[in-house]
Amino acid sequence: MNFLQIVDEAWSSLNANKMRSILTTLGIVIGVAAVIAMIAIGTGAQDTILNQISGIGTNLLFVFEGNEGSNGSTNVSPLTMQDANAIGEVFAAPHVELVAPVIQGSGIAKYSGETKSTQIFGVTPEFQNIRNYELTEGEFISEENINGRASVALLGVDVAEKLFGQTENLVGRTITIEGQPFRIIGVLAPKGGGQFGSHDDVILVPISTARSRLFTREQGKVDIIYIKAISAESVPQATSEVQEVLRKRHRTSLGEDDFTIYSQQDFLTLASSITNIFRIFLSGIAGISLLVGGIGIMNIMLVSVTERTKEIGLRKAIGAKKKDILIQFLAESSLLSMLGGILGIIFGWIISALIGSFAATQGIAFKPQVDLGAIFLATLFSTAVGLFFGIYPANKAANLEPVEALRHE
Repeated sequence: MNFLQIVDEAWSSLNANKMRSILTTLGIVIGVAAVIAMIAIGTGAQDTILNQISGIGTNLLFVFEGNEGSNGSTNVSPLTMQDANAIGEVFAAPHVELVAPVIQGSGIAKYSGETKSTQIFGVTPEFQNIRNYELTEGEFISEENINGRASVALLGVDVAEKLFGQTENLVGRTITIEGQPFRIIGVLAPKGGGQFGSHDDVILVPISTARSRLFTREQGKVDIIYIKAISAESVPQATSEVQEVLRKRHRTSLGEDDFTIYSQQDFLTLASSITNIFRIFLSGIAGISLLVGGIGIMNIMLVSVTERTKEIGLRKAIGAKKKDILIQFLAESSLLSMLGGILGIIFGWIISALIGSFAATQGIAFKPQVDLGAIFLATLFSTAVGLFFGIYPANKAANLEPVEALRHE
């Protein structure tokens, strides 16, 4: 028999038991749809996270106090405003464009009976440029605010919405932060989430005010120093320059740093690793559905062999070879899995689109990505499942003795 005859005969056999074939195919449909949807969700989540991290620039450095690699053998010197000023010296670090020391913590903001627990950042004017913050109204913190320890604040849109029920016409109003009055001088434009939490659930105040009125810190101490290199290509040079400046100031030797420097690429690499594990995990769960569908195919094909024992015996008695019977049953199981794979791809695509639409209605910047690689993988896997789980029933049918098969009732 040629290929078309094999497919036609397999289709006729499956069509003779429509409901059973449909139910058997359903297992493969669910499995393939799950694989497509899970890979799409994983890819979409990865793209969303990486885009959020990349969105604030690829030329950023983050300096933290302490060093996990030192194993506690180094006396840790805190990061200070003087450290930040030294890094900002053009001759000390020519590949550094901007430096922004930050004090951060959490606090309670209140206005007219409304309360909001949020992250509070004590910042300098350079923070706006480094973190790409834009304003919907008002102005950013100035040097005058820093020097005068002014009680002024900028609100993220989440905080503004919670306290006022609106995000406009808020400049000039007064809120309390940890019981201290602060005048609103601006509202930050929406930015969404990031590696350090939501950019919209924040309050920014002058760093001098944060130190003197909100958080207890040693004189001059800061929690983190944000650094913007002159370009993405100059990040390695900027990192080396910052290391050299801090080693001199903290009097530490190479390999005994009491600080840690991360680049944006470090966060991208870490996030990519985490999301890849997430994708593999989701795909593994979905793959189990395909295996269950394959077992269903084998079960139904075994039933089919039992039901068609006489037919098999008759075919062999009139000259059908073992190879012909083997190919026939393998063709049936493969056809089942192929049809299930095609339908699964369609349903997986639909599920991914529905999830993306739901995320959009919730205001979440998340779009599942169905790529050709996932489709090819699911198709290949579903076909392999059909062949693998069809081998045993097909072999059993091919090995039936014609006389015994004709006797079968």
